[in-house]
Order: sequence, then C-alpha cells, then structure tokens
Amino acid sequence: MSGFIPVRVTDIRQVTPVIREVSLQSLGTALPKFSAGSHIQVLLPNGKRNAYSLLSDPLDTRHYRIAVRHQENSRGGSRYVHEQLQVGDELRIAPPANLFPLHNEAHLHILLAAGIGITPFMPYCTELLRRGAPFELHYAYRNCISDAYVAQLRDLLGERLHCYDSPQRRLDLKHVLSNRPLGSHVYACGPQRLLDDLHQQAASLGWSDSRIHSEAFSAAQSGQPFSVQLLRSRQQLNVSADQSLLEALEAAGVEVPNLCRGGVCGQCQTGYLQGDVEHRDHFLSPDEKAASLMPCVSRGCGQPLLLDL
Repeated sequence: MSGFIPVRVTDIRQVTPVIREVSLQSLGTALPKFSAGSHIQVLLPNGKRNAYSLLSDPLDTRHYRIAVRHQENSRGGSRYVHEQLQVGDELRIAPPANLFPLHNEAHLHILLAAGIGITPFMPYCTELLRRGAPFELHYAYRNCISDAYVAQLRDLLGERLHCYDSPQRRLDLKHVLSNRPLGSHVYACGPQRLLDDLHQQAASLGWSDSRIHSEAFSAAQSGQPFSVQLLRSRQQLNVSADQSLLEALEAAGVEVPNLCRGGVCGQCQTGYLQGDVEHRDHFLSPDEKAASLMPCVSRGCGQPLLLDL
C-alpha cells in the first residue's frame, strides 16, 4: 500500500482502565514532521484502518504517540489495540494529516475536550506554551475511567486547566463562551452531543462560525450486511456487518481518497446512482445526500447500492 510508513510498537501504556497509549517508531527514515491537531491512519494486522490523533510534541519526531479508547461496540480496531497489540509488533501508518489546526490569528484559544477528545489538545498545549499564546483548556471526563493525562496537565498548565468530573461540576458551555474578548477562537473535540451543544450555544451568543473549530472522534459503526454494485469497474461487493463500505472498497482494490474515516472531512464523498442509504456522516447537506454518500460511515439498507465507481 503506497505511501504508508512501516513502524514498530516501542511502548504500550495503560493510561486509564479504558484508554491505552501506544508509542510508534519508524523502521526506516525519520518520521515526518507534523503540526498540532494532526492525526495518522493506522493499518492494524487484522485489516482495520483507523484514524488517531497524535498526542506527541510536534517538534519531537523520534516517535509518535497515540491513545486509543476501548469501545464496547468496536468493529475490531480498538479491541485489537487493547487485547492483542504488543510491544515489538510492526504496523503501517499513513503520513500525518491535519483537519484540526490552530488558528494563527486567534487572540485567545479556548480548548474544550471530553474524554478521549483530549488527545489532539496535548500537542496543542505544548505548542501554545511554546508560543506564549493565551489559552485555556476545559476538560470533561469520568473520574478514574476517561481522565487521561489529568495529572500531567495540572502540572503543565496550572490555572489554565479547568476540570469537570462530577454531576456537581459539569461543563457549562454558555458560561465558558460568554463575555469573551474579540478574536477568541474555540476548539472542541469529543462526542457529537458536545459539538452540537457547542454550535447551539455559540450561535445563541453571537459567535461567528469562523471562530468555532471542532473535531469528532467518531468512527464507523457496525450495521446490517448489504450489497454494492460498482458501475465503472463492474464489480459486485458484499459488505459484512462489521465492515465499512470504504473498507470493502479498499479490499476490492478500489482506492477512494480519505483522511478522517469518520464521516467529517468530506474527502471520500462518492456519488451513488440508486439504492437506499443510511447516512451517518456529519458533512453532507440534506440536498447532497440525495446523490452522494460517505463510504467511511454510510451503509446500504434495503435496495442494493449502485456506486459511480
């Protein structure tokens, strides 16, 4: 698979009961440089290919570090990392890509993280401290379950860190976003409900969309098996319950451009000519969904799909 970098697992650390950190080192040339907010795609031995945020210092490319949360409804990616991946294993990764960069002209950076959504903000904090830029981190988590890196962040950030770890201390987005200086930018990473609440509160307070940046850590979910026909290559595929349409296309030798593999970046947008689609993305407009789907997360349901591929 061209463009992928061979790496070796050099360390595995259980950060919380459900979050495991993995360190990766190149088997050949130096790892590419990256910017805060970048992610990589990891090709696992079981064939799963998932995207994970890099949490290392962007200036230290001797190794990459990622953190993976064990998902109860895992299709095999997070389960493999938690149950089978070992130090010494060799993997392949895609070069870093950044769909969630820092805004260079922001006067104040407001970071909002929930659970494993802390990962892109680890290099954010390192970079912002290096720049001497004003920022604050608001981190919501479940104590002793999804509270990754809290102790490290307290030592690193001091009063810049605001923690929300109990029903009595919940993240209040209206309070966080109110009375902010002109030029403030907010960044959020977490479940879709956090991002939806952020956009709703920001709109009610008069924030412009250009000052709101978000990244969901969603991935493809399992579903019912379905069949697909490819118009141009004249192939017929059967997509299993624990396989995404994108994975089925790749297995058949049909490469589709992609970056996030989670239905948010729009890179894999593909036209379909007929069939019933269960749209699960957060990118396409209602009008676009009449003729396009995102094969990284969308699934067929009912009538077989006919794709323009």
